[in-house]
Amino acid sequence: GLTVAESASILADIRDRNLGGVLLFDYDTPTATPVRNVKGPEQLTALVSGLQAAATTPLIVAIDEEGGKVARLDQRHGFPKTVSEQAMGERNELSYTRQQAGQMATTLHSVGVNLNLAPVVDLNVNPTNPIIGSLGRSFSADPTVVTEQAGAFIDAHHEIGVACTLKHFPGHGSSTGDTHLGVVDVTATWSEVELEPFQRLVAGGTVDAILTAHVFNSTLDPDYPATLSQATITGILRERLGYNGVVLSDDMQMGAIRDAFGYEDAVRLAINAGVDVLTIANQQVFEDGIVGTTIDLVERLVGEGKISEDRIDASYRRIQALKAIRR
Repeated sequence: GLTVAESASILADIRDRNLGGVLLFDYDTPTATPVRNVKGPEQLTALVSGLQAAATTPLIVAIDEEGGKVARLDQRHGFPKTVSEQAMGERNELSYTRQQAGQMATTLHSVGVNLNLAPVVDLNVNPTNPIIGSLGRSFSADPTVVTEQAGAFIDAHHEIGVACTLKHFPGHGSSTGDTHLGVVDVTATWSEVELEPFQRLVAGGTVDAILTAHVFNSTLDPDYPATLSQATITGILRERLGYNGVVLSDDMQMGAIRDAFGYEDAVRLAINAGVDVLTIANQQVFEDGIVGTTIDLVERLVGEGKISEDRIDASYRRIQALKAIRR
């Protein structure tokens, strides 16, 4: 909803169940209406402030503000115009990217958003990719351009006090399908070069969080898509690339997960794979009470020994470290 009064169930989740964060949308897919959480700057500021006031531990307040076609805060709602990552990459002037990203970060900070689910660091390997290339969401097909542009994007956000999220690990740019709709197999199209922006940015020490892709790659894991793959998240991202920050799943209700795996198995696999934050957007489908259901599920899986308490504790420490950052 647009107001705290319309957010009663979420407020209960925050107050009674210690929900760790919220994700804001401008469009409501289940009802096909152009109003979800965003009407204008004053309204959104009041909504976020009201949600934070209910929290004992400050919330992660996240949004997809990449620029261009993927910008939840746009001119229709009284926010400044943004440019796409593709436009920034084609211009390839770091000062311009910092200026554009800084404007986005200033807008986010002014309404209380503290985590931008951007930048996209997928390589534009397939320009006709329906979910990345065709929407102008990639800086470039060149990993050096992507790395430098993303670095400038992140630096501009950090100067304003907003954290960033690299996505979609281990690379969604070569895909020919949309993971919102179902399983996408990139085995034949993905290559090691797609890891390079992640690797270089992690090595640079400026990465706050990384969001996984629901893509399947039998070369990396013969059984599971990246979000559910211990070989991919723990083996490649944590051990090989040396990343020890927060890992967020992409939306656990997307078709690539929902249609191919039962929810219980997906939650168990994601946590054991190394995911720290389960993202449940209630945007592909709406499930009332999903927070309580998921918490009960995780508690049961821990009690049954299917998820270890150490695995939960490790995620908790990473999340608290992210929330403690004061730039």
